Amino acid sequence: MPPRNRQSERRPTRPTRPARPVTITAVVDPVAALASENLDDNLYLYDTNKTVGSTGFGTPELHSRVRKGDTLLWNVLPLECETYVALTDIEIDPRIAEPTRKVYPGTDIVFWTAEVKQDITEPVPYRLSFLLGTVSTPFTPTARPALAGPADEERGGR
Repeated sequence: MPPRNRQSERRPTRPTRPARPVTITAVVDPVAALASENLDDNLYLYDTNKTVGSTGFGTPELHSRVRKGDTLLWNVLPLECETYVALTDIEIDPRIAEPTRKVYPGTDIVFWTAEVKQDITEPVPYRLSFLLGTVSTPFTPTARPALAGPADEERGGR
């Protein structure tokens, strides 16, 4: 029997969890929002973390489950492709995340990105503002989406 290799006897180190990209998509019905002057009833938010426990899909009060180190990416999809819609601002506690406006190279398509700076124990609401059509004043829904921490079972509260 060959001698044991010392390295194979060592316990494998636990890999660090890589940051997860979490995409938050705002689907906007700009024609209805402009006609009613109401974005709350015409904004539908979704994210890529449903399996982790995000809630409020399809509403303006989406609660996205995130953890420290996750990369957030916000984008917009208009239901009416011929009506202009742009995400113009994201207001959130800067201790949690600092969104930055970016443009896809070679296009005029805007998206926002941020890194979650710390673990979240209570939901952190944030505010989105949009430009619609030719109106120069941003539309800001009264409903507030939020970033939420891991579910209880993820924190060990089984």
